[in-house]
Amino acid sequence: MVFDFALILFIATLFTGAIWLLDVLVLRSRRATVDGSASEPVLVEYCRTFFPVILVVLLVRSFLFEPFRIPSDSMMPTLLDGDFIFVNKYAYGIRLPVINKKIIDIDEPGRGDVVVFRLPSDPSTNYIKRVVGLPGDRIGYSANRLYINGEPMPVNVRGAYREHGYQGNLVVESIDGKEHKVLLLPQRYSREGEWQVPDGHFFVMGDNRDNSRDSRFPGVGAIPESQLVGRAVRIWMNWNFPEDGPLWNRVGEKIE
Repeated sequence: MVFDFALILFIATLFTGAIWLLDVLVLRSRRATVDGSASEPVLVEYCRTFFPVILVVLLVRSFLFEPFRIPSDSMMPTLLDGDFIFVNKYAYGIRLPVINKKIIDIDEPGRGDVVVFRLPSDPSTNYIKRVVGLPGDRIGYSANRLYINGEPMPVNVRGAYREHGYQGNLVVESIDGKEHKVLLLPQRYSREGEWQVPDGHFFVMGDNRDNSRDSRFPGVGAIPESQLVGRAVRIWMNWNFPEDGPLWNRVGEKIE
């Protein structure tokens, strides 16, 4: 069974709001007429108390920011397993909750953006990757090098990476002038090839290039614009419980 938190919030908002409104318009006056008292039943009191709280949570989560937890190492070294992040929900447009229909266009993803999206083959699953290809782009990946429309993306080798259980090489890759770190694992096979990005789709890859299931793989592929959730903007906590304690130095770190 798929747990849709947005749907739960929407139903809870409708239920508590309807009970409170019914009491204000009808039930309160009837109670006062019958026994001379307008004291609230427990259910009405709870609905009156929780309705504004649930409504605010629904609005913020649907239209402004939504928290997510990073469940894997596919975006290392940018994001770690155990990072809790905020995702900007309005960066690419305003969508109605539950039905996910866009009602206002704001912007489009750019190369280098870190985005959360619904997995096309399983919309109940959220993934986070970096956009490397826009609609119409030709994406290539060979010998640890990213190519966009036949042009190799500039890289700067930083040296060995020996952190968080990984041993590899750290490089800084530049896409459209925006730099980000990439982890390469020489002992692992990395999927190579060339792909054409369809109209209305985006090509995404993990920064942990040799340990990322992304648009290079069947079951993921290019991501339709309709499946985008938003742009990852900031880390608000890191705690890989129970394996490790919190990493306080990551709190508040901007995602680039």
